[in-house]
Amino acid sequence: MKSTEFRHALDIAVSAAQSAGNLMRANFRSPKKINSSTQHDIKLELDVRCQKLIEKTLRSAYPRMAILGEEGVLGDTPAEHRWVVDPIDGTVNFTYGIPHCCVSIALQVQSSKFKVQGRKAPWGHAPLRGSKFNVSGSRSKVSAHSDAAYDTVVGVVYDPFCDELWTAVRGRPAYLNGKTICVSQRSRLDEAIVSIGFAKYRTTMNRMLPVLNRLVGRVRKIRIMGAAALAMTYVASGRMDAYIEAGIRLWDIAAGGLILECAGGDFWHEPMPGQHKFRIMANNGLLRNKLRSFI
Repeated sequence: MKSTEFRHALDIAVSAAQSAGNLMRANFRSPKKINSSTQHDIKLELDVRCQKLIEKTLRSAYPRMAILGEEGVLGDTPAEHRWVVDPIDGTVNFTYGIPHCCVSIALQVQSSKFKVQGRKAPWGHAPLRGSKFNVSGSRSKVSAHSDAAYDTVVGVVYDPFCDELWTAVRGRPAYLNGKTICVSQRSRLDEAIVSIGFAKYRTTMNRMLPVLNRLVGRVRKIRIMGAAALAMTYVASGRMDAYIEAGIRLWDIAAGGLILECAGGDFWHEPMPGQHKFRIMANNGLLRNKLRSFI
């Protein structure tokens, strides 16, 4: 593996995330066109526009690389290399005028255990190879639990409202706006700030409500902020100490999970029934055993 390959992929992902972030910022106070909605979720026309803009940027550099996004799939998703994209993480916040949302982009590489023989690299030189890391990844025509077939090797999360850009390449430090970040050193649960998510399904809400009730008296503060990727980067930056959720999707956690690990944190995650669903416990590495019983 050549380090310049990951560096170039990171640069392209940053460009794509910032372009989508600019579009989000430009439309923040404009009326929102809702494509579909449920009791606990909203899909915007702008979600699709942001994903198309991201796809255009990524495909201009890597025309043969697959893209799995919250708003659809482009290309051969069981391929050896693929992007995983959430164009607006925190869409409900965005719709309601709450400036706590972001763009999340990850590059994943098929693990050596699962590599498809004979596939060409999606660029003109030596193929990217990832370390052995069973993080989220997925293939659209196989079972959801084949997600372990992919390693995340590049992660980008961009908050256009705070102008904060988190980046990571596997095996290197994580950065926020170009400065190295690391997780907190808090090891006591009663000093910890823990973020909780409830996803958008009745089953996951029923599962997480008891977690909230059990945790609220044990920790310093609970935070429910509505953007999974930002919750994970906040843990990576030491602003919060852990983040727990069940029913979260691949595109919400792929980039943030890598950023957290590269910042010295612990990204525990386990597949759940349903396509690309996980339960996760992102933490600073010192609280895993103390939080394990809650998730």
